[in-house]
Amino acid sequence: MTSAAVEILGLGLGILGWVGVILACGLPMWQGSAFIDVNIVVAQTIWEGLWMNCVVQSTGQMQCKVYDSILALPPEVQAGRALTVIVALLGLVALMVTVVGAQCTNCIRPGKMKSRIVIAGGAIYILCGVLVLIPLCWFANIVISDFYDPTVPSSQKREMGAALYIGWAATALLLFGGCLICCCSCSQRDETSFPVKYSAPRRPTSNGEYDKKNYV
Repeated sequence: MTSAAVEILGLGLGILGWVGVILACGLPMWQGSAFIDVNIVVAQTIWEGLWMNCVVQSTGQMQCKVYDSILALPPEVQAGRALTVIVALLGLVALMVTVVGAQCTNCIRPGKMKSRIVIAGGAIYILCGVLVLIPLCWFANIVISDFYDPTVPSSQKREMGAALYIGWAATALLLFGGCLICCCSCSQRDETSFPVKYSAPRRPTSNGEYDKKNYV
């Protein structure tokens, strides 16, 4: 597989990871009701996300409500909001930077500067993966800790929602895609500079013929 193909593959994985982060950010399924003990059979399911909470009735009807106050939210929700929004913006920047410096585009002349721009785009994708991993692991740690805490009532215990798993998958795509872009660009940095071949000027000899040593 050529370096350009690997670069396009890394860019595609980065785009998929970026879209996955946006999807996980908007979904309300970060944590949901845990069906244990007296909550095994319930008439409704509660989902809580970064921006709203939803109640799903047994009939399938869903009612969602946006959080009234930002300052009254738990710190993990506030941090999750900030980091996912930052990652969404950084993902767009990484996309534009990588496309500008990609081998399949002619925005910049081939050379070291073009390679450095691509490496910068891959590094931003890696940064996005690291940043989005913070709220995901924070949420998962709180959910697991409360689930096994005997002092927490069964009605307040929660399960990890689908948005966490989507976020983890998006993180893996961002990290892998960014690494592919950086590694491919680093290995191809010097291939764009071609050696210059010089040949001595051909000078005629005294008899009017060209000396054979002047041919290269």
